[in-house]
Amino acid sequence: MSEDKASQTKERAHRQYPAAMVNITNRCTLRCKHCFIYRDGNPNNPKGEMSTSLMVSKLSELQRRHDIQNMLWMGGEPLLRPDVLHEGTKLFPRNIVTTNGTKDLIDLPNCTYVISVDGPPEYNDSIRGKGSFNRIMRTLSRVPEQFKPIVMCQCCVTAKNEDLLEELVESLKLTRAQGMTFTFYVPPKDDESGLSWGSLERRDRAVREVMSLKQVYPEFIWNKGRSLELMLSPNSKSVTDNCPSMKLVMPLYLEGDEFVRPYCCYGNDVDCDLCGAWVVFYLAAKLEEGTFADIELA
Repeated sequence: MSEDKASQTKERAHRQYPAAMVNITNRCTLRCKHCFIYRDGNPNNPKGEMSTSLMVSKLSELQRRHDIQNMLWMGGEPLLRPDVLHEGTKLFPRNIVTTNGTKDLIDLPNCTYVISVDGPPEYNDSIRGKGSFNRIMRTLSRVPEQFKPIVMCQCCVTAKNEDLLEELVESLKLTRAQGMTFTFYVPPKDDESGLSWGSLERRDRAVREVMSLKQVYPEFIWNKGRSLELMLSPNSKSVTDNCPSMKLVMPLYLEGDEFVRPYCCYGNDVDCDLCGAWVVFYLAAKLEEGTFADIELA
């Protein structure tokens, strides 16, 4: 991390935060090609994982210190730590658990599940691993009829799947998912994955595709219309230059027995100018509405 980024991270240490995101395990059942957790330079030590009691104690302290109301639970695969989820979700009024859909969901209080799926089977499996699409569909089919948490999906839009989005929507509408959102690939600096558009102008086509789909499926696609407008090239950089997530969401990555705070929720190596993170533009739209005091991430 650069000295400037390290300084900004330190300055945020004592703020109040409406939301935080916490990596509770570096273990995962998949190894997705676009996953930002495992990028070089990001905190990620899978050895000596923090005990449940210590993790819950640290999170409780952080909740009191920063008045955190929304907690986003992530990994790795967070459902590999059901012990932490059962105890930790009691600490926060609202909880969001992001999962790759390979593990059965568990009933948790005040919770929304966000299941990651990135396209029809062939594309999804090329990114997330062979058979992962069918495992997601199986998990959705096993959600109990009276399940209390909200269950939704999220697709990471890339330059490679932008023409496959409606096919995915049609598939997910037939499942127990109550809705879905689209986020857009956040590249690292000097990205060579082929997943990025390389410029905001080239990304506009994909953003407009999601805007069109939202018109067709308004009840199922939960992206805010204004969030998508802000992501278009004439507006995007004004948002990312004054990133609301940097101000409102505290990132906590796991490194052994400690939580460490990277520069951004997406790590230390992000290309902020090309950011397409759902949370960034959702928060920007909420702040335009003047609803800062009532920010909810789900």
